[in-house]
Amino acid sequence: MKLYLSSYKLGDDTAGFVKLVGKTNAKVAVIDNALDCYSDVLRRSNNLDNELDSLKAIGFMPEHIDLRHYFNNNDGLFEELKQFDAVWVLGGNSFILMKAMRQSGFDRVVEELIKTNKLVYAGYSAALCVISPTLDGVELVDDVYAVADGYDDKTIWDGYGLIDFYPIVHYKSDHPESKLVDKELEYVKSKNRNYKTLRDGETIIISTE
Repeated sequence: MKLYLSSYKLGDDTAGFVKLVGKTNAKVAVIDNALDCYSDVLRRSNNLDNELDSLKAIGFMPEHIDLRHYFNNNDGLFEELKQFDAVWVLGGNSFILMKAMRQSGFDRVVEELIKTNKLVYAGYSAALCVISPTLDGVELVDDVYAVADGYDDKTIWDGYGLIDFYPIVHYKSDHPESKLVDKELEYVKSKNRNYKTLRDGETIIISTE
């Protein structure tokens, strides 16, 4: 697997990101469904534009992919993402993102593209939570009761387990959630879990055959 994991935005090792993907003109699918529970449409649009611009600035060719378009066409997402070199997953609400991934058939993408090194998985914040072993504890930071049109009601607590640690993002950072993150860390410690803290700007790169 090839993973580029950031606490916030692109982080401090964009050169490492480009190296991991393997080429500067790579096609990158940008997923922002973690924001589907938020109502400020203009802010979301501006945020997406900024993400696309940031990826273009390091030589990538980004394209927005809305997982909701595949809620009733799971094979369609797999066929679509086969055409990309990497996926860039934005932060937001981890529980909403997890639902979007499950309802769109992202499970198959994980098994047949990401785990087999055919697609680089990259992203920040919530993007890390959904690939950890569990989302238990994330509710101390993210709203577990968040809703969005077309989404299932049932909360998903199991992550994809692509990483063997619980990610503590926005740790000791200038971020609105940083104070809540301190409580999250204490909870994770009480469960004796393997964890890693990431301050905004910090990244983790994982590359395995």
